[in-house]
Amino acid sequence: MNAMIIFFLLFALMLTGMPISISLGLTVLTFLFTMTDVPIESVALKLFTGIEKFEIMAIPFFILAGNFLTHGGVAKRMIRFATSMLGHWHGGLGLAGVMACALFAAVSGSSPATVVAIGAIILPAMVKQGFPKRFGAGVITTSGALGILIPPSIVMVMYSVSTNTSVGALFMAGVIPGLLMATFLGMTTWFLAKKNNYPRMPKATWAERAKAFRESVWGLLLIVIVMGGIYSGLFTPTEAAAMSAVYAFIIAVFVYKDMTLKRVPKVLLDSASMSAMLLYIITNAVLFSFLMTSEQIPQAMADFLLNKGLGVIAFLLVVNVLLLLAGNVMEPSSIVLIMAPILFPVAMKLGIDPVHFGILIVVNMEVGMCHPPVGLNLYVASGITKMGITELTIAVWPWLLTMLGFLMLVTYVPIISTWLPKTLGMM
Repeated sequence: MNAMIIFFLLFALMLTGMPISISLGLTVLTFLFTMTDVPIESVALKLFTGIEKFEIMAIPFFILAGNFLTHGGVAKRMIRFATSMLGHWHGGLGLAGVMACALFAAVSGSSPATVVAIGAIILPAMVKQGFPKRFGAGVITTSGALGILIPPSIVMVMYSVSTNTSVGALFMAGVIPGLLMATFLGMTTWFLAKKNNYPRMPKATWAERAKAFRESVWGLLLIVIVMGGIYSGLFTPTEAAAMSAVYAFIIAVFVYKDMTLKRVPKVLLDSASMSAMLLYIITNAVLFSFLMTSEQIPQAMADFLLNKGLGVIAFLLVVNVLLLLAGNVMEPSSIVLIMAPILFPVAMKLGIDPVHFGILIVVNMEVGMCHPPVGLNLYVASGITKMGITELTIAVWPWLLTMLGFLMLVTYVPIISTWLPKTLGMM
């Protein structure tokens, strides 16, 4: 009964158009002060201890690194490298877009940043070369979603904060699914391009490829620093985030010189405002999680599902449907912070690996970013392409179906997620 009241309150507030973070906070406070005897001191204490986690510090640093890279010419050089490698295949520029998105995702940790950085450069080039606008928009909108699956990923950090799962293990677990997803999206792009006889580019010489690689190597080195540092134990994921922010600043300002020192304060300010927004959502989500736990809702839900004889296969299917539906009305950060603490205890009782469960949630978030009505990537791509959301939704369908197929694969073949962290001794 209490669970129904809490969720009714939450959705009623959200339907008024109120931001999710404020809806969460008001739901918690209204319920606590009218229907329980929880002292106000414990609420204040939970607010403070909830965001006092070392892992949360990774979020502002990854946002800052992503902003430096977005403004600092790294994307342009990654596109040049990807084009030199794949441009001569069917749909060459489209395939280069997928590869460039995968590379940029591995240094930025953010899907919208990936769509903006790669899309703003490659979409006009595709249209100029004779590709239909819809095709280019479909490629970039869906490939940009790799930003939250290929590590480092801000959404993975949020799952880690919500469930106390190792961030390092999650980062490593995202590598193989991320590369597989990029491959599947690339295959879809190639198939559509071959079927419609879209333009190809002249094959680059090995000298041209070497030149493009040399130009992009400073950006690509960031992947080595972050992943190598975490795996070798040289630094924690949070320290890796701080390192990536400093490295991205040096690359953008002093190596590539695409950003002047005058523009640095604006980048810092933009990063601070985005970090503050995410931390505010996290704070309210922590309160919501505290309320759910104090009302024993996750435990009651776990017992109910287990008593109904719901096995692992059926439970994972229910989780996918729930998360895909949530993706219709919420953005990834909010979904992870609200749903993970509720679903995680049930998954643990059923013996599902916490790292596999985390990757499953992240892949669901990827799909959610590419379909209406609140798919974040759709809105970002709409701003770049000047296309309407309905037209974009039609454009992304072939790649969206590919992503749904991949979601099923990741859901029921856990070794895709768990093999690498287990091999590296992180699980």
